Amino acid sequence: MSIRTAGSEADRQATVTRRELLTASLAGVAAAAAGGVGSPALAQGTPVPTGKSPLPPFGLGTVSYNVPKDWDLPTLCRILPANGVAAIEFRTTHAHGVEPSLTASQRTEVKQRCADAGFKQLSLGSVAEFQSTDAAVVKKHIEDCKAFVLLAKDIGAKGVKVRPNGLPAGVPVPQTLEQIGKALRECGEFAQEHGVEIWVEVHGTGTQEPAHMQTILQASGHKAVGANWNSNPTDVKNGSVREAFALLKPYLVSVHINNLWGDYPYRELFTLLREANYQRYTLCEVATPVKPEDGAIFFQAYRGLWRELCRP
Repeated sequence: MSIRTAGSEADRQATVTRRELLTASLAGVAAAAAGGVGSPALAQGTPVPTGKSPLPPFGLGTVSYNVPKDWDLPTLCRILPANGVAAIEFRTTHAHGVEPSLTASQRTEVKQRCADAGFKQLSLGSVAEFQSTDAAVVKKHIEDCKAFVLLAKDIGAKGVKVRPNGLPAGVPVPQTLEQIGKALRECGEFAQEHGVEIWVEVHGTGTQEPAHMQTILQASGHKAVGANWNSNPTDVKNGSVREAFALLKPYLVSVHINNLWGDYPYRELFTLLREANYQRYTLCEVATPVKPEDGAIFFQAYRGLWRELCRP
C-alpha cells in the first residue's frame, strides 16, 4: 500500500518531551499516594474498593495526529494495542497511508491488519470544512468528505471527522453557522447510507465556541452527525467544563484529549463522560511526534495517567 509523508503541523497544543511526560505521570502517582490525584493501586491494575468500577465505560485510543504521525501501519498495529491503546483515528496525510486513494485490495489489507492486531480502526480524520464564502470550495469539501466515508465503510471504521475552521470576516455569524450545518446535513445523509457517522470536531477560531457548535449541529439536524469534543481552552469557565459539556452532551460521539498533565480539568471531564454513560473512546492528541522506539514508554505512561484521572 502507498505511504505518504506527513506535512508540517504546528496548530495544536503545546509540545512535550518524553521526560516531561514521565515526570508528569510519576507526579500523578505520587500525589495519589498522598491522597491527591488518584490511587496507586489503580495505576498497578489492583481493584479499588470504592463501590464503583475503577475503569470507565469508555476506552483509550489515539489520533495519528501527532504522536505517531510518522509511524507506518505495521508499526501502529505492533505498538499501540500492546501498550493499552485500543483504537485509532487515522488523520489524513500521515505515514500510515490510509487515504481515499487506496485501491480495493489495499483497503482490505488495512482492515485485515487491524483485525489481526486486535486493534480498532475507529475513524478517519479528514480536513473537510464548510465555512468558505465560495460555494465551489464548500462543494469540493463535501465531495472530499464523501470519499472518506466510502473509505471508512471499506476498512470498517465508524466515523469520519470533519471540522469547521473559523468564521469568515464580513459574514454574519448565524449565516456561517447555518451554512456549515447544511453542508453537514448533506454529508450526514450520504454517511448514513453507508453505515458511517460524521464527527464534527469542535475546532476553529470562533467556531470552537461550544454555543456556536451547538448551533451548527442543530442546523444540521441529522442523526448521523455528532460532536467531536476537542478539549479546547474555550470549553473552560471558572475552571469547569460542565457548562460546555451540557451544550454538546446530546451530540457527543467522540472525544479528543491532549496533555493530561496540564491545566485542563480532565478529571471533571472524565467524570461527566462516566455520568453520561459515554461508551466510546477518548483519543490522545498530544502535539509532539514520538519515535517508534519511544512509543511503548510514551503510551504506557499516558495510559497510567489516563487511568488515574478516570478514577471515580
